[in-house]
Amino acid sequence: MKLRLTLFSALILTGALWLFAGAHARESKLAKTQAGLARATFAGGCFWCMEPPFEKIPGVSSVTSGYAGGPVKNPSYDQVSSGGTGHAEVVQIAYDPSRVSFEQLVEAFWRNVDPLDAGGQFCDRGSQYRTGIFYEGESQRRAAEESKRSLDATGVLGRPIVTQIVPLDAFYPAEDYHQDFYKKSPARYHSYRAGCGRDRRLSELWGKVPVKTVAAPTGGAGKGWKDVKGSWTKPPKDELKKTLKPLQYQVTQENATEYAFRNEYWNNHEPGLYVDVVSGEPLFSSLDKFDSGTGWPSFTRPLVAANVASKTDASQGMIRSEVRSKHADSHLGHVFDDGPKPTGLRYCINSASLRFVPLAKLEEEGYGEYKVLFEQAEAAKTR
Repeated sequence: MKLRLTLFSALILTGALWLFAGAHARESKLAKTQAGLARATFAGGCFWCMEPPFEKIPGVSSVTSGYAGGPVKNPSYDQVSSGGTGHAEVVQIAYDPSRVSFEQLVEAFWRNVDPLDAGGQFCDRGSQYRTGIFYEGESQRRAAEESKRSLDATGVLGRPIVTQIVPLDAFYPAEDYHQDFYKKSPARYHSYRAGCGRDRRLSELWGKVPVKTVAAPTGGAGKGWKDVKGSWTKPPKDELKKTLKPLQYQVTQENATEYAFRNEYWNNHEPGLYVDVVSGEPLFSSLDKFDSGTGWPSFTRPLVAANVASKTDASQGMIRSEVRSKHADSHLGHVFDDGPKPTGLRYCINSASLRFVPLAKLEEEGYGEYKVLFEQAEAAKTR
């Protein structure tokens, strides 16, 4: 009996040491970041909902859901969600400070939380869903506190901000099934988000507050400009004049039309996406491109209908339907009803208003979500 107890005690001690070492190794690993990248950690309620807005910002390398702010080491989701560990659900962001600043990430954070709620966020209640900025170093602390003071001073929210600004002691990544949950289980994610009233409350708080623009990544216009809410946006006019070629500026900003058969993409047959040369918003796909014989790139439909708007054009002595990008308001071309099936439409677009992103570079340039369309098209060929 004594031998069994001794063996049992040894096993317990070994297990405890193993768990301690595992937790320590996990925490120590977090102290390192990829060369050239910095870290920012925010608590904004459900971490499922905090990943998407940051992942869309140019310069953000990765967003990891996890736990921070409590004394319990290596906590599980069940422990944290019960509210007994002192931790909050957080996201930790790895970003390139040469492309996006910590201050801009803080601005994006405010836009995605209710900083007036001290008891949780939206339908999720309890300290585990509190808001917080977990700073690392004095520069982050000063920037966060200054941002909070400035926002309070505007009075746009009507009441003082209650979001905590505290040092980051440790960060523990959440379980794998939580990472990129909005991609893994989109139906469940959207159902939860809508049911929780998150977007409704965010619209009430921020709907009329002007949005700041996140700096463009290296390369300027057309390389994926987004504002702090993760929406495609138009760069400043002086930036456009520096980065666009003269013809691109004339077409997108002054409604010019390039020559037929003497433009970059009219005869391009490579698979990939065509994005707005100004903002980078995805507009058309090679899967919907066809040879119209007109000498301009022609498509049967937009890739993302919400990114393309049309308006009546009475110039040139005729009535036509002009096509413009929704977010950057770039002149693209015109749409006609003489196209092939299945839509019967012909989107006749200026090459100068587009930038082509080859299929092989979609992931690299931030358009990886559209790769599945090409995979589905390829699979359909083999049926």
